[in-house]
Order: sequence, then structure tokens, then C-alpha cells
Amino acid sequence: MVRKEVADHIRSWRLIVLMALIALTFIASLYVSLSAIGAATGNLNDPDHNFLYLKLLTVTDNVVPPFHVFISFLGPLLGISLGFDAVNAEQQNGTLARIMAQPVYRDNLLLAKFVSACLVVTVFFLALELLMIGGGLVFTGVRMEPQELLRILAFTVLSVVYVGFWLGLSILLSVRFKQGATAALTAIGIWIFLTVFYQIIVKLVVRAILPADPGILSQDQVIAYNNMILDLLRVAPSQLYTDATTTLLMPSVRSLGPVTMEQMAGAVPAPLPFKESLMIVWPQVSGLLAATTVCFALSYYLFMRREIRS
Repeated sequence: MVRKEVADHIRSWRLIVLMALIALTFIASLYVSLSAIGAATGNLNDPDHNFLYLKLLTVTDNVVPPFHVFISFLGPLLGISLGFDAVNAEQQNGTLARIMAQPVYRDNLLLAKFVSACLVVTVFFLALELLMIGGGLVFTGVRMEPQELLRILAFTVLSVVYVGFWLGLSILLSVRFKQGATAALTAIGIWIFLTVFYQIIVKLVVRAILPADPGILSQDQVIAYNNMILDLLRVAPSQLYTDATTTLLMPSVRSLGPVTMEQMAGAVPAPLPFKESLMIVWPQVSGLLAATTVCFALSYYLFMRREIRS
């Protein structure tokens, strides 16, 4: 079943168009990074100036965003396009009843839909990362450090998990709604709300509860308000992905929240080991994995209670 689903995805024009769009944005980001890599690695005040291959994913000229920003925007579209008609299209075509007539469990059908799409996305992202490594090696001739490879692989896994959440959500909507267009529009509406309008709502709520004169707040109160804002923003998957990718691709990042001067006293501006960066972003990764699991569990619950007729 997974092999058949993978073949269907590969032959799908919508997947080809989206992958071509992501590949073009990747090439544009890589071109800008290679053009500005000399100034970025020559800045000795930057603790991350030795990580050339990570700079290829983070350096920008303020015109073309870095690649991980493109993924945070285009990744949901990729996940939604792969799953919005995963189940309802089978029922409309009359093939769902034939599949269920075979000795196949319903959860295996959903798993095949999910795993096949994740395999396609994983291979695609790995190909892009290998292209980036090869381009950096050809144009710079600098050997890659083992820590850079680990961070790039972790970034790839995180990107697949991020796309997997939107894939799980779109599969859930494909089980819930009978029409593929309804499922697609609902998924896109959720994506737009969490990406754009949710941040506006959080800012309006925080502005309403803040005192009229923020200058009267103590340092502890300011930190408490900032932590509250960050906690509210991290309900959105895009914020979790942005926090995690920033920490993985910039080893000098030591905290994802406000830090007092007392906490910064004696800190040396040096890159963190990969294990320490992974510990910082583990709550974000766990949140994305938990949200994906909840979507898949709801899909299984609704699909088990669904009556399938030929």
C-alpha cells in the first residue's frame, strides 16, 4: 500500500508543482547565501562564523529570506496538498469500499497514506540538503564539520515533522469532510489563521492586559509578560518550527526566551554543542510530534466510526 501511494504522489502534478516551487526558492536562497558568505564568515564578532554550511541556510541579504523561513511558509501547503483528499477521494472514486473489502485494517490504510507522504517529503528534503552541501563544497572547498552535518540532518528531520503535522491535519479533514475542496479550504483557513490572525489576536490581548504605562513594571514583571507572550505564540506550529530551526542552525543561540543581566553575567559568546541545542528545542519538537499524534488519533477515531458503502 505504501508503494502504491508513493507512486501516486510522484505522478501527481500538484506535488511536482509544489516541489518545483520549493526547489526554486531553495536555489534562490542558496545563491544569495553563497554571494554573502564571505562577509558572514569574515565577521569575527559572530560566534557562528566558523559554521560555513549552516550559514548557507541562514545568511540573507534582507531581500530573499533564508531557506528555513521559506519552509515555514511553504511547508504547510506541501502537507495540505498531500493529504486533503487522502480518504474522501477514495470514497468518491468508489475504491474505498473495494480496499476495505480486502483483509486490510483501517488504521493500516491511514498509516499508508501518512507514511508514503512523509517518505516523499523526506527524500525531497534530503536531496535539497545534499544539493546544498555539494554546492558549498564546490564553490568554497571548505570541509564540513561533523557538528554541521548533525545540525543539518536535525533540521531536515524537524522540517519533515513540521510538514507531517499539516499532513496529519489534512488527513483528519479528509476523513471528516466528504468533499476534497471543503477539506482543502478548511485546512488552508486554519493555516492562515494560525500564521497571520493568531499573532494579531495575541498582540491585541496582551495590549489589553498590559498597564497603561509599561515603564512602571519591574524587571521580573517584564520577563513574566514576555514569557506569557511567547507561550501564547507557541500554540502556533509555525512559531514552534521557527524557534527550533533558529536554535539548530545558529549554535550561539542559548535561550528562546528573555534572559536577565544576572543570567548573562559571565556567559561566553561561544557556540553550544549539538546536544545542548537539541535539549533547548526538545519542547518544540515534542509539541509538533504531540500535535501530529493527536491529529492522527482523531483521524483513526472518526474513520473507525465511519460507515463505508459501495
